[in-house]
Amino acid sequence: MPETQPSEAQPSETGPSETGSASEVESALRSRYLIRALVSRGLREVVYCPGSRDAPLGYALAAAEQAGWLRVHVRLDERTAGFMALGLSRAAVLQGRSTPAAVVTTSGTAVANLHPAVLEADAAGVPLLLLTADRPHEMWHTRANQTTVQEGIFGSATRFSATLPAGYPADSRLDGLVGRTMAAATGEFSADPGPVHLDVCFRDPLVPDRAWLPGQPPEVSTPARRVEPVGPLVEMPARSVVVAGDAAGGRARELSEEHGWPLLAEPSSGARSGRTALVDYQGLLSTSLADDIEGVLVLGHPTLSRPVSRLLARTDIPITVITDSPRWTDVAGVGRPVAAPGKIRARGEDESWLDRWHSADHRTDHPDGGSPDGSVDGASGAAAEKNRAAAMIWQASCTPGGPALMIGASAVIRSFDRHAVPGAVAPTAVANRGLAGIDGTVSTAVGLSTGLGRPVRAVVGDLTAVHDATGLLTGRRECQADVQVIVLNDSGGAIFAGLEHARAPHDVLERFFLTPQRIDLAHLAAALGADFQRVDVDGLPAVLERPVTGRGIVEVTLLTGLS
Repeated sequence: MPETQPSEAQPSETGPSETGSASEVESALRSRYLIRALVSRGLREVVYCPGSRDAPLGYALAAAEQAGWLRVHVRLDERTAGFMALGLSRAAVLQGRSTPAAVVTTSGTAVANLHPAVLEADAAGVPLLLLTADRPHEMWHTRANQTTVQEGIFGSATRFSATLPAGYPADSRLDGLVGRTMAAATGEFSADPGPVHLDVCFRDPLVPDRAWLPGQPPEVSTPARRVEPVGPLVEMPARSVVVAGDAAGGRARELSEEHGWPLLAEPSSGARSGRTALVDYQGLLSTSLADDIEGVLVLGHPTLSRPVSRLLARTDIPITVITDSPRWTDVAGVGRPVAAPGKIRARGEDESWLDRWHSADHRTDHPDGGSPDGSVDGASGAAAEKNRAAAMIWQASCTPGGPALMIGASAVIRSFDRHAVPGAVAPTAVANRGLAGIDGTVSTAVGLSTGLGRPVRAVVGDLTAVHDATGLLTGRRECQADVQVIVLNDSGGAIFAGLEHARAPHDVLERFFLTPQRIDLAHLAAALGADFQRVDVDGLPAVLERPVTGRGIVEVTLLTGLS
């Protein structure tokens, strides 16, 4: 909906005290008050999807952005917008801020398209604000155009949800509701951050009758100080290992180095670095070393490998899960949760324990992620090349000032997990491991780059790239993120070839599982207005040496007959 330019003779609006005919300006007044209240609770990033019913919010956001209160990013596709907001929220968490980004949509199917991002935010514990416009209550259940039941649409995935009826007062009661909403999103009192939903009903008219000049930003209120739990003393056996799953953080590395325990760190753990971190811990868990493990310390959300899952299901050794949240990973039900931060102490000492693991982890001598002949664990062809590429990209990301990493799901992140050699410092590496889907990976990378204010390399398979390629689509008036999508193209869902489904008849395996697509990535990049280049694995180092600027796709052809 085009915004009309107000006359300069019209009076400005300075805040919620403005008066006027409620029937003419109610939607505008409430939108402005709502945005003011959210900014006062720390909101800084908003992804806005154009529509008619959410137009009052759009006008208010445009004015608030012009006044320097926040940043607005306009996107056409609500599914893409949801994941971009997720990336913005992830960036805030990495920077030590828990304030969620918001995504704003109009009514109807637009709201439903947010669901995948909401589910990921829920499972990953990432703050996210869903601000959806709705028809007034008298239009519900009447089959009025573009009207559905949006109240509670996300079910149990949200930490808090509320509907603001048309005419809801723009006063301290709205401030109070916003405070509850943002506290739930950040986990201010619950230590359980995640998505929250405000469904805002608007009656016509939806266009303000005069301009809003917001003035100075409101003062940001200080969140309540949550008292951190003090965990008990935990004693671990001398021959323990530390498992660092997704988002474990630097605490995992600190504990492993303090006690000389092997560190089994996933690529997106934030802990895969230092003198205790291993490369192919998955392979080592299939050796006799695993029989000598006497205890396991778990941090974060481990999801990547069956060897680790088997380790965490053992009943003959203590499995201790360090957590600061009411949600922790214990699939087998044998783990003992301990509140963090707690004092960890080793019972006894085995100075040879870490050395034995490092000696067996022979690939640490080969930065390309492989043995001298280029093959590891029987991998050959496309699989071996994908492993080499993952190791190269990881190594380039460990350099000071290197781009952040967004790692796609399925086979790609598992190549990183088994072949990325830990450096002195862990790169900024993010993956959507809450539900481990391929959906929204590129869009999350765009949000991550925008929020961090630094380049991001999104490393994905060809199916993941195609699934969310429109995440690179950027409006002519929008700021352009610095995102390079590196597509490790092995022509289909290679992860299934390594699972039990590989025993299916070849035609069934290829059509129903591998699903190779007819897609020309060069033409796709051109359609999106993105740069494109195609290289083989040997040409990848030259790509990694160049800075990431603007939007681009790099297709890395693997040994699958691609040209």
